[in-house]
Amino acid sequence: MIKIYHNPRCRKSREGLAIVQESGKQFEIIEYLKEVPSFEELSSIISLLDISPIDLIRKGEVVWKENYKGKELSDDELIKAMIENPKLIERPIVINNEKVRIGRPPENIKQIL
Repeated sequence: MIKIYHNPRCRKSREGLAIVQESGKQFEIIEYLKEVPSFEELSSIISLLDISPIDLIRKGEVVWKENYKGKELSDDELIKAMIENPKLIERPIVINNEKVRIGRPPENIKQIL
């Protein structure tokens, strides 16, 4: 089943959700600000994306600038920062079996549906 990690207040996330809905396939919405992914879950997503944790962080967020910017953080520390402050997680993230895409731009999602 398709999963979308979604923030309903984010325009790009809403656009990504619309693309998933238009596919006609079954999907599950995970509002990750309410249902924060576990360390293992977020690590798995990062592994499937084949990126470093820093590449999943929204560096324009105030919490990043005030608390983390310019610090040397390990991958585990970056993942923990995203769990403690889920607004830092780039969105939307769509998972279809072992295929994962960040919906920036939202059209990226079409590649895995």
